Amino acid sequence: MAENQFTFLNRDLSWLSFNHRVLLEAADGSVPLYSRIQFLSIFSSNLDEFFRVRMPSIYAFTSIKAKKTSLRDEYPQDLVAEVKTMVHKQLEEYGQILTKNILPELEENGIHLYYGDGIMEEHKEAVRDFFSSRVLSFLQPIILKTENQPNVFLENNYLYFIIHLESLTDPGLPVYALLNIPSDQLPRFSELQKIDDKSYLLFLDDVIRENLSEVFPGYKVHEAYNVKITRDAELNIEDEFAGDIADKIEKQLVKRDVGTATRFLFDGRMPQQIRDFVLNYFSLYEEEMVEGGRYHNLKDLGSLPNPTGKKLVYENWPAVPHPAFSYQHSIFKIIGEGERLLHLPYHSYNYILRFFNEAAIDPAVKEIYVTLYRVAANSHIVNALISAAKNGKKVTVFVELKARFDEANNLRWSKKMKEAGVKIINSIPGLKVHAKIALVRRAEENEMNYYSLLATGNFNETTGRFYTDHVFFTSKKEFSIELQQLFLYLQSRLQPQEFGKITFKHLLVSQFNMIKRFGKMIDREIENAKNGLPAQIIIKVNNLQERGMIEKLYAASNAQVKVDLLVRSICCAAPGIAAQSEHIVIRRIVDRYLEHARIFFFHNNGEPRVFMGSADWMSRNLHSRIEVVFPVYDQNLRDELIQILRLQLEDTRKAVFVEADYSNERIFSAAATAPIAAQEATYEYVKNK
Repeated sequence: MAENQFTFLNRDLSWLSFNHRVLLEAADGSVPLYSRIQFLSIFSSNLDEFFRVRMPSIYAFTSIKAKKTSLRDEYPQDLVAEVKTMVHKQLEEYGQILTKNILPELEENGIHLYYGDGIMEEHKEAVRDFFSSRVLSFLQPIILKTENQPNVFLENNYLYFIIHLESLTDPGLPVYALLNIPSDQLPRFSELQKIDDKSYLLFLDDVIRENLSEVFPGYKVHEAYNVKITRDAELNIEDEFAGDIADKIEKQLVKRDVGTATRFLFDGRMPQQIRDFVLNYFSLYEEEMVEGGRYHNLKDLGSLPNPTGKKLVYENWPAVPHPAFSYQHSIFKIIGEGERLLHLPYHSYNYILRFFNEAAIDPAVKEIYVTLYRVAANSHIVNALISAAKNGKKVTVFVELKARFDEANNLRWSKKMKEAGVKIINSIPGLKVHAKIALVRRAEENEMNYYSLLATGNFNETTGRFYTDHVFFTSKKEFSIELQQLFLYLQSRLQPQEFGKITFKHLLVSQFNMIKRFGKMIDREIENAKNGLPAQIIIKVNNLQERGMIEKLYAASNAQVKVDLLVRSICCAAPGIAAQSEHIVIRRIVDRYLEHARIFFFHNNGEPRVFMGSADWMSRNLHSRIEVVFPVYDQNLRDELIQILRLQLEDTRKAVFVEADYSNERIFSAAATAPIAAQEATYEYVKNK
């Protein structure tokens, strides 16, 4: 089958399909009410990021003239229209869920959220007092005139009002003003006095609306319309494109100016005359104007006060203690006695913190090496590394300064560590280091031993509470020798081809051997299937987009290999296409935790090979990053991972089938005696272990 005959799903439409799956969770009545509100918040936050990160490249590529290439397939001329249609449909559904389901259920639970309705007289005095004492000092009203136009700049994702005024001294002439809504400095919601045991919540927006006459003396206030602008997040073109295409897109982005608008969201009630004024005043394109509702930045719903306390949210699942990690022994003695595997967040994250904390104070530890991609704002791990350096240990840390949206935080920690004596290695030109690895060198009985930590997720204790990941500890030399080579390479800051020959026999490292090794394992399943032997591939990743790997999976499907894919977000593989992907089934799971682990299973004629690591199957991960995937040799640990994969494949409550039309089809099994939710089943499995 020629390349242009393959069917691939569009990555951006697929991503929006994932976000729709998040929205479906907000509509699921079996989910506790405030947890459903949280999913509304996540949906909104995701959509903001989409317009910051993806829309710049969509606008740029669809506006240039390019020959028929795979990239032209990924960015068809009508993509902008398709994206807008899908987003508009989802936002309408969002509004229905919020107004027809969430708000009435809040009422049923004794909570009234003012949502466009008039404020009760009993609350007006308190609202005026709050406005005068707490809000007014943060407001910055601007009358929009031609002479101040160059100096009026709308900050990315900040909230504003466009206000229609009329001068009392010059009636009949419309005046327009801009007023900030300081939700970055004040809480978005206020909790008002209860009336008849009912709680009342009020948007900050409406506190200001109620008192606009105080802000604009000398004017009659006609109406205020909520607006916000989303700006280009300065897409790293090298991460997405190469060669001539990258140059063309760079030039296109320069034309649009870095940080320019990708979406101007406005209240749909805004009259056309005011829309036209806004478009011209802020130098917007028509395509950037997106109609929304009365309120924007509904990601703030994640902070909606809950007057019921801990009710109306998910029941807490306490982290399960791992039986091997006794506090009677050093963590290094425990790892030395056998390989250990954590399943987060079902197991406690404290064992990872303990690994770094003990390394920092243990006199026998001489060296620590670690890669950091996204660091917690108040990182215990980084503080442990600082303590280790101050305790005289050699500490080497690779900090990825190009981690999108975490650049400032990573730079701040990088400076602090350097000041403490930590050797800091920063970004390699043209490559991001996304691997999640650490290595500790320890003096024991006249020899040096190494302890390795390899993970599927970032060394970040904040996200460790709600991301599902796996963390592997080992003292085996097969791993430590190859990690030493990798850290030597990272310190060289050379490109892979410049560093010299490195042989990774156990680790799969992108830029070196990862694509080749994955290809060989897929080929083995294909060969087994052709010889009449059982053959199966299970791939669990966050994103699947790299066309070469997808084509290998298509080849496996055509050879009758059973291919099960668990893909949380972007999935460009199209399942169920005749003579292409008839034996490929794709599932997506959205539940209380964010599915983040990457696991790779190959049946291997009854002797399974299982790997896990940091790499998604995206072009950027496989071609523009340093990623590490590692084998799980211990049979017991391998069986644990396989069992967790099986539970996910059996999920009939939170899993959906990802279809070739971008839909999320619910999974129903009449044969099942009881529906299974994989995360709940995994928690029980880990507890019972």
